[in-house]
Amino acid sequence: NPAKRSKPWKLLTEMLAQDTVTQSTGDVIGYEGGSVTLSCTFTTSSTAAYLYWYIQHPNGSPKYILRKFTSGGGVTAAEFQDRFDANIEKTTVPLTIQRLQLTDSAVT
Repeated sequence: NPAKRSKPWKLLTEMLAQDTVTQSTGDVIGYEGGSVTLSCTFTTSSTAAYLYWYIQHPNGSPKYILRKFTSGGGVTAAEFQDRFDANIEKTTVPLTIQRLQLTDSAVT
C-alpha cells in the first residue's frame, strides 16, 4: 500500500525540519603550523543524530572530513585523521585543525 510507505517519510521530514545547524559567520584566521577551531551549534530532536564536517576550496566541491554521532563515536576520513578533530559538547560540534597548512584555506 503506497500510503503506508509514504507515512514514515513524512514523519521523518517533519522531524528534520525542526533540526538546525548554524556555523559561525566571519573569517577565522590562523597561522601556518598553528591551530584553529571552527564553531558550529545544532539543535535536534533525535537522540542519535549524525553531524558532518566538510571542506570546500574555492571553485571546488565539498569534501568529507568527518562525522560525529550524538550518541558517541564518529568516523574521520583517512587523509584528515592526523590533523582534524571534532567533539560533540551538548549542542556544539567544534572542528579543530592542528598544524595548519596553506591548503587548509577554504570557504564555509
